Amino acid sequence: MIELKNVTKYFGDYPAITDISFKVDEGEIVGFLGPNGAGKSTTMKIITGFLPPSGGKVSVAGHDVVT
Repeated sequence: MIELKNVTKYFGDYPAITDISFKVDEGEIVGFLGPNGAGKSTTMKIITGFLPPSGGKVSVAGHDVVT
């Protein structure tokens, strides 16, 4: 349902997230935990299409979020 493959996001020269990969299948309930500055909000903004990734692929329900 949600799949990230090698997703990276840079803000200028600063890597906010690097090489994140995971999959959430339909019906799964997951938690997205980490310390401040770990990239949780940036990752969620990429998944929802609010921010484009600098690299990698994100799909939701089989649809690429960039296209």
